[in-house]
Amino acid sequence: MNPESARKPARTPAPPGARHRVVVLAMDGLLPFELGIPQRIFGKARGADGRRLYDIVTCSIRPPGPVETDADFAVLVPNGPEALATADTVVVPASHELGPVYEDGVLTPELAAALAHIRPGTRLVSICTGGYVLAAAGFLDGRPATTHWYHAEHFQRLFPKVRVDADVLFVDDGDVLTSAGVAAGIDLCLHLVRRDHGTAVANDVARRTVVPPHRDGGQAQYIQRPLPEQQTAGTTAARAWALARLHEPIQLRDMARQEAMSVRTFTRRFREEVGVSPGQWLTRQRVERARHLLESTDLSIDQIAHDAGFGTAQSMRQHLQGALGVTPTAYRRTFRSGEATPAAPQRQP
Repeated sequence: MNPESARKPARTPAPPGARHRVVVLAMDGLLPFELGIPQRIFGKARGADGRRLYDIVTCSIRPPGPVETDADFAVLVPNGPEALATADTVVVPASHELGPVYEDGVLTPELAAALAHIRPGTRLVSICTGGYVLAAAGFLDGRPATTHWYHAEHFQRLFPKVRVDADVLFVDDGDVLTSAGVAAGIDLCLHLVRRDHGTAVANDVARRTVVPPHRDGGQAQYIQRPLPEQQTAGTTAARAWALARLHEPIQLRDMARQEAMSVRTFTRRFREEVGVSPGQWLTRQRVERARHLLESTDLSIDQIAHDAGFGTAQSMRQHLQGALGVTPTAYRRTFRSGEATPAAPQRQP
């Protein structure tokens, strides 16, 4: 299937103030947990005035009716595939009955006809093995993507044009985003809320859902591997210590000292637990601190750079450009004005 030729003419832009419309595609064999993630995360997002920021609609690839799940019940879906034509964002959760999509990397005629309703410019999102559908449709050709680590090797063999990264929780490639298994869909949907409306809104949704607003590391920390030796010591105390003093210079040896470890042992344990190096983790925490201060305070750029631990405004500018694709001033202008626009494409663990 050629994604450009199959998709219909571009949809008319939504009028100012209209809510972003998320359409979730329910397929036979779906996982009820994953089907509910978009409704829970996007449905809880509210603006400063309390208004809902998203409309969420569920549709089937067939006319309205029951859709079988992998549990002992079906769900009644009130919309057919035509609803996909109304979407600003389409979310494809996982299914355990993908048939030829999973086995041969090709769409069934029924699924191809449904996806043809999606209009150019629509943001595409997959959760777990929902990425097989996007890949079979050609939407992931030449792009970075992820899926559940258990299926990653099979996914790469089936779709050699896709650049698969099995270690991350999700991949943001601008208008196409893919997540790893199951709960990583929560991480990705929170990321989209953060990208659309800022950290404060995303954090509020996370608090209401009782989940962390951002999880460190990637899938590597969840893959079962034999351990060469029993390990009882962790790096939790060092991370808490560092978070309490992000505004100060922090050396790797200082973090290792909090756990009474050598730098080498600490670095290895840290990567095993968190999925990234201590330096990468520290930079990400400082970027998040800077984002929060840019959104929620009137502090100067220089002061925020100091408080977030970057030292200078130039250093903070370089790190935010690398992580978000925008300068601190542009980021503040976007999220303090209440007119959030998507950040530049980025690859996120």
